Amino acid sequence: MGKKKKLTLQQRLAKRKIKRPNWFIYFLYYFIMTKFVGKKYKAHYEIIDDINECEGAKFLIWNHLSRVDHMYLMEATYPTRINILAGYNEFFRSHLHLVFKLNQITPKKHYTNDIPSIKALNSLIKQGATICMAPEGMSSIYGTNQPIVPETAHFLKHHKIPVYYMEMRGQYLVSTKAIQDERYGNTYAKLMLLFTKEDLERLSEQEITDILNEKFRHDEYLWNKEQRIKYTHKGNALARNLSTLCYKCPKCGSEIQMEEDGNNLRCKCCGNSVTVNDYYDFVPNSEDAKYPISPSKWVEWERCKIIKEIREKPDYSYSCEVKLGYLPPYKYVSDKKTSEICGEGIFTVDHDGIHYRGTKLGEAFDFDLSYKAVYSLPIVTDTTFFSVYVNDEYHDVFPKVPSTMKLLLLVEEMHRLHVNLWKNFKWNDYMYDESLNDEKLDELFFSKESLDYKRNNKDNE
Repeated sequence: MGKKKKLTLQQRLAKRKIKRPNWFIYFLYYFIMTKFVGKKYKAHYEIIDDINECEGAKFLIWNHLSRVDHMYLMEATYPTRINILAGYNEFFRSHLHLVFKLNQITPKKHYTNDIPSIKALNSLIKQGATICMAPEGMSSIYGTNQPIVPETAHFLKHHKIPVYYMEMRGQYLVSTKAIQDERYGNTYAKLMLLFTKEDLERLSEQEITDILNEKFRHDEYLWNKEQRIKYTHKGNALARNLSTLCYKCPKCGSEIQMEEDGNNLRCKCCGNSVTVNDYYDFVPNSEDAKYPISPSKWVEWERCKIIKEIREKPDYSYSCEVKLGYLPPYKYVSDKKTSEICGEGIFTVDHDGIHYRGTKLGEAFDFDLSYKAVYSLPIVTDTTFFSVYVNDEYHDVFPKVPSTMKLLLLVEEMHRLHVNLWKNFKWNDYMYDESLNDEKLDELFFSKESLDYKRNNKDNE
């Protein structure tokens, strides 16, 4: 008989049977996270409906704001043991894989029809588990919520078990997606019952989706304009990596020319510049500075620009040089990375789909994915790169210029133009209004101070 072939890490994970967490291991992890690690987040809790009073299987969903959300979920629900759903790639990182295995965390491939994950969840429901998942599919990218992943309502309605909701506030501002550096300020979490079994039987899938999207509706930056909570950073670099989100200059229109210096964000072409203060406000560095009222509104302004551009140009295409990463089959990824570099090439977004032409492991490699298969680009740790699944295999894509947000917005809006399964919010319908010109965009997104200066100058001309 021949020697038995060694299983890859991916095959071993596929064979893993997910169970409810062990009481002792769960307590140990809970104790470390909430009594030591969690102190720096200044967490405040409000329990409206105690999940411990509900027996049997149930869902716990939350608006996914940051990479530290699991701490709040554990603190608010203890001693109930929760089974958390987490990104597939996280299970192959050397500093996480053992913790994930011990805590019975369930892998999920982002934005895919992941059959093994569905089977694992079905098994956990039969075990009476509390399944914790984020219906947005990904933590917040620029401080706002994202539309609920298609089929979420169908899944909840099919199982007809209670659905609890954890409302998060401030978590993104202590741990933004732009950079993994942590900031310090108050955070809040509120636990409540959202759907009973009877609610799920009575409501249609569209009604459930609408309720979820409305319940999750939130903008961290606008929220803090009312709360006025300071979020400080020891390195005095609140603008760090912000150019990956705010890639287009509002003053001269140039793209991928924004740069950061400490708390300052500046356009290399025209000098348009703002400072980010401890409240995440933009403060102009000149009287004629032009800027949206927040980083989130800056991205929404960029989205409006892309919506208009791709509709006006049927031959639209955008390409950039990238490096490609993959998951090694027989070793975990070290140094807190999510993959190992395996090639490089050209990544393109056009009306036909997304494309890669380049190399992988020393050989020619390319792929083409349609917008029926891809409706967004998962950003797993920070906005310097994103991931895609090709033939069910995980790959990271690292643009050589800070174009991640541009690529993300292009893919999402190309999908909505050509397929539109993953729809934008109803309250964002205005973005697709053909009469939305630059003057209307200014009124919607730019700071009152910069608009007043612009009007005054125009009046004096």
